[in-house]
Amino acid sequence: VNVRYPRELRDNMEQLKRVLIPTPTGTQIPLALVAELKLRRGPPAIKSENSRPNAWVYVDIKTSDIGGYVANAKEVVKAQVKIPAGYTLVWSGQFEYMERAAERLRIVVPVTLLVIFLLLYFNFRNISEPLVVMLSIPFGLIGGFWLIYWLGFNMSVAVAVGFIALAGVAAEIGVLVLTFIDHEIARRRRDKGGHLNAKEIMEAVHAGTSERVRPIVMTATAIIAGLLPIMWGSATGSSVMQRIAAPMVGGMATVTILSLLVLPVIYGLVLQFQERQLRRRMAKSEVA
Repeated sequence: VNVRYPRELRDNMEQLKRVLIPTPTGTQIPLALVAELKLRRGPPAIKSENSRPNAWVYVDIKTSDIGGYVANAKEVVKAQVKIPAGYTLVWSGQFEYMERAAERLRIVVPVTLLVIFLLLYFNFRNISEPLVVMLSIPFGLIGGFWLIYWLGFNMSVAVAVGFIALAGVAAEIGVLVLTFIDHEIARRRRDKGGHLNAKEIMEAVHAGTSERVRPIVMTATAIIAGLLPIMWGSATGSSVMQRIAAPMVGGMATVTILSLLVLPVIYGLVLQFQERQLRRRMAKSEVA
């Protein structure tokens, strides 16, 4: 609540000097008799937060890297500005919101990866296959980081959301590849009626992967085609959506290629190792 004299009493210095004020004896005297009135330049308003007076300094930056700008600004302020005792300096605005979101992402990202791993474990019922599937996530990160670097985007909450979405799709592609490899391995073991050697395992890996090339490429192409309009859009909010779509577009390209070329080889080596371990255990049991 602002309490002020009427405008006709405060617009003129002479009128303000003649304002009557009460005294302890009950009489009224002009304000000029007890105070010296002068015009001085001062703050138009006094703001407070948490019962402490504060002043705001607004900064509009040209770059989209708010975190990098604030980090550099802190160094400059620390070197050139001496904060008096009793004063504090707080960086607020979009930077504060970004820091709060980053704190939440530090919890959300590990929890997301853990949930993906648990779902994979419940699906495959062992540890080795979920670990191999999880390798498809770094395959996606490669393309995602390269594309945001090429586009000049900085790490932000929107980019992190794009990477979280990419992790789910990358794990799905890895599951498709391993599932059909397992089907091919199981079919060949039934046909042979026993164990497979290293060459036969790699042949089964090649055959199982070949069955999924077309569906995986079609899925990746559909996702990329759906995200490209967002990438090159210019409507309201497009800058945020572009940073969500960029990691997915770049990541889908690399995860598709590497999941069809590198992931089956790694899984084939794991299967060969498991086959050798199984034969050793069987040999020991026969000797015993």
